[in-house]
Amino acid sequence: MSKKLFGNNIQPDCSYCDNLLYNENGAYCKKGKEIKNNKCRKFQYNPLLRTPKNAPAMMSFSKEDFEL
Repeated sequence: MSKKLFGNNIQPDCSYCDNLLYNENGAYCKKGKEIKNNKCRKFQYNPLLRTPKNAPAMMSFSKEDFEL
């Protein structure tokens, strides 16, 4: 088994599943499934649907922080 793009242990989340469909009423699974016990038998990971996490805030330093 080959290593996938973001690892082999991706937690199922409908927001980045290939079976997710959007319409004017919201989003739903085109297979009619839902995540139960952190598992979905029809989950297909699509890395292009995943939104990246925000970068951590930069800490502010003063000139005195770098003096010996």
